[in-house]
Amino acid sequence: MYEAFYGLTAKPFQLSPDPSFYFGSKQHRRAKAYLDYGVLRNDGFIVITGEIGAGKTTLLRGLLESLGGGQQVVIGNIVTTQLDAEDTLRMVAAAFGVRAKEVNKSDILMSLEAFFVSQVSQGKRCLLVVDEAQNLTAKAVEELRMLSNFQFGNQSLLQTFLVGQPEFRQILQRPEMEQFRQRVAATCHIGPLDEEETQRYIEHRLKCAGSTDKPEIDAEAYLVIHRATGGIPRRINTLADRLLLLGFMNGKVRLELADVNEVLKDLTQEHALPPPSKPMPLAGDASEPDSQIDLDLDLSRPQNLPGATLQQFQRQLEGQVGDLHADRLLRLERSLLRLERINLQNLKMLQRLVKALQQPDATSAHDNVTTH
Repeated sequence: MYEAFYGLTAKPFQLSPDPSFYFGSKQHRRAKAYLDYGVLRNDGFIVITGEIGAGKTTLLRGLLESLGGGQQVVIGNIVTTQLDAEDTLRMVAAAFGVRAKEVNKSDILMSLEAFFVSQVSQGKRCLLVVDEAQNLTAKAVEELRMLSNFQFGNQSLLQTFLVGQPEFRQILQRPEMEQFRQRVAATCHIGPLDEEETQRYIEHRLKCAGSTDKPEIDAEAYLVIHRATGGIPRRINTLADRLLLLGFMNGKVRLELADVNEVLKDLTQEHALPPPSKPMPLAGDASEPDSQIDLDLDLSRPQNLPGATLQQFQRQLEGQVGDLHADRLLRLERSLLRLERINLQNLKMLQRLVKALQQPDATSAHDNVTTH
């Protein structure tokens, strides 16, 4: 939407991983060196961890693209969920194109080994990439370790990259993971960007998207962006994308601290939860002793209840039903008010957008009048 306004040729801050926008921070370069080392070693496990949105997948896709050109590497890629050990094994087989449906475990293992041997005999190598590895169970990790036992002479038939969130490091420290840890060739953690790297990251992505001199972002704005996002690339992308959209709607190519604060305010309102509805006290509540009645009655035989007590009990029930209806109406009213606020925010954003789109037409008309 705003690409033409800033003279860009692509979206600079899209959330989906794109290796062409890879930014080599200090920690990303270190992680890449570990991956390259693992590829050269062609043995054991390489473990890469990082926060959500830290750039693990982008780094990994860049490596896989480089391996796909020229090198004889057969890659199996899986994204794990909460699967048991055998289902994980079936996913590995499916990733390499080995039949796993309606086949018992022993046959799957033999088929996988035969596949790996056939690839090695053709001068190829097999690499398994497991994303979201923190979801692996202990038995599933053990199943992967057993696959690493496959060998052809002195050569390992399978190498595995495990990519996951920080909790996977804690899983690996469990006592039952001792045998697996001995098979790990290298491990690396990708942390957040620092303040300087955050600015260079934004500038790098803008340049990759075709930016020359627009937009301009003040130094103070960069500082607030880093503090608000914690230096996590995906969060930076979200905030920077909305910042450029705001600048476009306001017709600004120089973005300041006030613009960042406005975007942060909008994002906070969008993600805010509605206040919980306060339950209305029911008639007969302990806080209203005067409304309490004696319910030590034999309700199995209502015909034996005194008339006055029965009428009082009926009024009490009617009052409680009325209070429940009032409480429900109050909750509905609050929900409608929240929807009205959201619609008002959307309307303001659309008005800014229309205004921004009308400005070039007005400028063009003025130029034509001046020319004539």
